[in-house]
Amino acid sequence: MTGITKKFGDFTANDDINLTVHKGEVHALLGENGAGKTTLMNILYGLLPPTSGAIRINGKQLNIANPNIAIANGIGMVHQHFMLVDTFSVTENIVLGKEITKRFGILDLQTAEEKVISISEQYGLTVDPKALIQDLSVGSQQRVEILKTLYRGAQILIFDEPTAVLTPKEIQELVGIIRNLTAAGKSIIIITHKLNEIKQVADFCTIIRRGCHIDTVDVSNVSEEDLAAKMVGREVSFKVAKAKQEPGEKVLEIKKLCVEDSRGIVAVDNLDLELRKGEILGIAGVDGNGQSELIEALTGLRKVKSGSIEVLGRNITNLSPGKIINEHKVSHIPEDRQKRGLVFEFNVAENMVLETYSNPEFSKGFRLLWDKIYQNADNLIKKFDIRPERSDIEARALSGGNQQKMIIAREVANEPEVLIAAQPTRGLDVGAIEYVHKTLVAQRNEGRAVLLISFELDEVIHVSDRIAVIFEGKIVGILDAEGVDETQIGMLMAGGSA
Repeated sequence: MTGITKKFGDFTANDDINLTVHKGEVHALLGENGAGKTTLMNILYGLLPPTSGAIRINGKQLNIANPNIAIANGIGMVHQHFMLVDTFSVTENIVLGKEITKRFGILDLQTAEEKVISISEQYGLTVDPKALIQDLSVGSQQRVEILKTLYRGAQILIFDEPTAVLTPKEIQELVGIIRNLTAAGKSIIIITHKLNEIKQVADFCTIIRRGCHIDTVDVSNVSEEDLAAKMVGREVSFKVAKAKQEPGEKVLEIKKLCVEDSRGIVAVDNLDLELRKGEILGIAGVDGNGQSELIEALTGLRKVKSGSIEVLGRNITNLSPGKIINEHKVSHIPEDRQKRGLVFEFNVAENMVLETYSNPEFSKGFRLLWDKIYQNADNLIKKFDIRPERSDIEARALSGGNQQKMIIAREVANEPEVLIAAQPTRGLDVGAIEYVHKTLVAQRNEGRAVLLISFELDEVIHVSDRIAVIFEGKIVGILDAEGVDETQIGMLMAGGSA
């Protein structure tokens, strides 16, 4: 890709960017949220036309006007949010749009399944071709997405934030898959924020900052600190600075809480927990051990079967989300920003007042005070470094990381008694992660109670004051975060004893 520029009106997302990728190479694309990485790859995959610039595959210049042309020229893309039909089988998803048929156009499912098995065995992508997508783990769904590209003959595979929703075990499995692909001569482009993964799997790394090409480096010759500095234009601290402080009064008290999942199976089982003012309590655990159901119960999104939830001594069990937010001052950074955090069709300013638009500050009778709403958004955009700095664009137009920063800005601005932060740094770059961690610590220092739920064990250990380990819906241990042993936490997370 040479001289690629992409403009959206007066906003330049990509500014004269060059990118060269060789056969059998893993090339990382690194940059802050909103730097233009996904835009550049959407141009390569034919989802967006470039304003100017040229693309050459094997020396031949192409006009990639749509994804069909990209696919025909050996380019495949595995998106951050998977493009799968939940009610279809693995095989049906893989062959969709390029079906193997018998006479009269009837789908030859048996032949298709045999081809899927052959490709999966060739690249070490073990999946059940008959399984329904809705029954698969996130890691297995990602394998299906990879198989879709390989089935269509991809030689260049683009991975957009491939590890954002994977467990540590699934990440290691993905690393093995990538090595199998490059050994077979495939070229891989990975969009990622995770510097340790770049060091682990990439050969070269191109850094983009605010739409401009900064550098392309041999990964073996740079440190994580070097990469971070190039990405954000300054030194980044990987440690969370927080002074030890004594927590205050009890704010959140959970007693013998039982919550069922959507299938009617107990997901939170007789759980007890306390959270005090001026502390961060981290919940560590493998995904699927009741974390989502616990969050939904605390925020009024799921009914509690039995037990109670109290905030400052007042019972909030099974209250509506509106009452929990506005009357009891519980703010919530949701684990899925697209489903729970934003209305994509609303603009930034509208999303910033989703929970507070009825307050006198933003409305008078039945009339919204738009000047105040936009002023509020402009202030939060500056304070939380949300890009682009525009309050009038739709939420869907922002990068995933900037969408997350929007949510954090909104929830912190509500000055909560309890701040529930679920996967608050998922998909964020190191500069933004540093900012989020500082924000959580600042909330704690101001006397607020912060409940942090994260699958990133390093994050839980470094940000929290205390750590509660959850396994099969129960709290199986509570540890002081200072000097904690990762092995000890790992044993508890796996159901063992500390």
